[in-house]
Amino acid sequence: MVSKSIARFARISPRKARMIINLVRGRHAGEALQLLEFTQKAGAPVVKKIIESAVANARTQSPGVDLDALFVETCFVDKAPNKYMRRWRPRAMGRATRVQKGLSHITVILGEKS
Repeated sequence: MVSKSIARFARISPRKARMIINLVRGRHAGEALQLLEFTQKAGAPVVKKIIESAVANARTQSPGVDLDALFVETCFVDKAPNKYMRRWRPRAMGRATRVQKGLSHITVILGEKS
């Protein structure tokens, strides 16, 4: 049984989100949630919410699922298009450059160990 949860256009840079995703990859879902509870990184609350959503999806898809057997099977972060956050910064000689604000698509897939 596989359950999946995706956060699209999360307002965190992919580099910061990947640091947190690498911490929880391959761990049991309960262990990953406990680890994220006490991790002091910007992406920890975002990833925690996604894992909680994936656990809720697993419970909805098959009510008899063993929640202790769920583990983070696959997780990855992709860069989202940056079309919503447009800012400009003044530069030398009267020019301006765009300020890039990081947006991410974060995907977590939970599997069941038998």
